[in-house]
Amino acid sequence: MNALIALWTRLFSVRFIRFGIVGTAGFVVNEAALWVILTFVHLDRYLAQLPAFFVGVTFTWWGNRVLTFREHAAQTSLLREWSKFVVANGLGAIANYALYVTLLKFGPYPLNIPYLALAAGTLLGLVFNFTMSKRFVFRGSTHSP
Repeated sequence: MNALIALWTRLFSVRFIRFGIVGTAGFVVNEAALWVILTFVHLDRYLAQLPAFFVGVTFTWWGNRVLTFREHAAQTSLLREWSKFVVANGLGAIANYALYVTLLKFGPYPLNIPYLALAAGTLLGLVFNFTMSKRFVFRGSTHSP
């Protein structure tokens, strides 16, 4: 049991892993928000993703500012930091979707299988969002453990 705790502690000390954990939780929050909006607000299924995205991205911004990049979180303008995070993650979502569509249309088999294309897009989005968050949103985070 101690070895498992030590492994978890070592993994959790890696900033990229923490970013991935927060992002995974953010995905669940985004999906839950989408369900609530579709079920109770009755927005169109295409429009419903917009407010759900803002719920999810706000959750991941907060999680990353207190967990992943806590030592570099803004001390003054939370709104400015949040706005930068939304822009950075919006661009990451575009990169994710662009790779997905590109692989579906032009990728060789098996990369043109939707599930593999989605996985590739998700990985690109993860790396893109981490890099943008580290370099653009939480600027002081040049030294990542």
